[in-house]
Amino acid sequence: MAEERHDDQAIFDYSELIARCRQGDDLAWEALVRRLEGRVFGIALHYLRDREEARDTAQDIFIKLYQNLHTVRADKPFLAWVMRLARNCCIDRLRRLNVRTPAHSVPLESSPELVLSRPTPEENCLDRARDRLVYRALGTLSESYREVILLKDIQEMKLVEIAELMSAPLGTIKSRWHRARVELAKAVRRLQPSEEAAP
Repeated sequence: MAEERHDDQAIFDYSELIARCRQGDDLAWEALVRRLEGRVFGIALHYLRDREEARDTAQDIFIKLYQNLHTVRADKPFLAWVMRLARNCCIDRLRRLNVRTPAHSVPLESSPELVLSRPTPEENCLDRARDRLVYRALGTLSESYREVILLKDIQEMKLVEIAELMSAPLGTIKSRWHRARVELAKAVRRLQPSEEAAP
């Protein structure tokens, strides 16, 4: 099922919605916001680590998105442009708050859904336990590793889009992503025994 979501995201054409938004179509804007709100909130929550700050920042991101729709170029990937805008807004908010992102992980209950619901309660329970373990492991990674995992594996961006977003060479991003996945796997293995020992 997650594959269907990925394919749907990959083939969805935002150009018609954007054109209608530029003409002042409120329904098109609402549809665009609904289409993007999960991704935008996920990025904000990743950076700010606080649900209220993430909600406020997500609203700011959508305001900036609306104000800058006229700058969207048809020859550039729209989602990458939105992710860059979201990332920059979050970094600006962090600077204004003059705080450093906490090193602890976001509790699963506070995190956006990563997977679609499974058919049986047993599978749902196992999935929640796995997600909880992965989130705990993500919290042990450096900020740069967490960021590349978020963008590539959770937000499903292409490595070339991430490189453009972060203004870094593609080879650097590929290498960082591979190292991040290795470190995440190590962190999961370190945390696994304590997860299994928990009641």
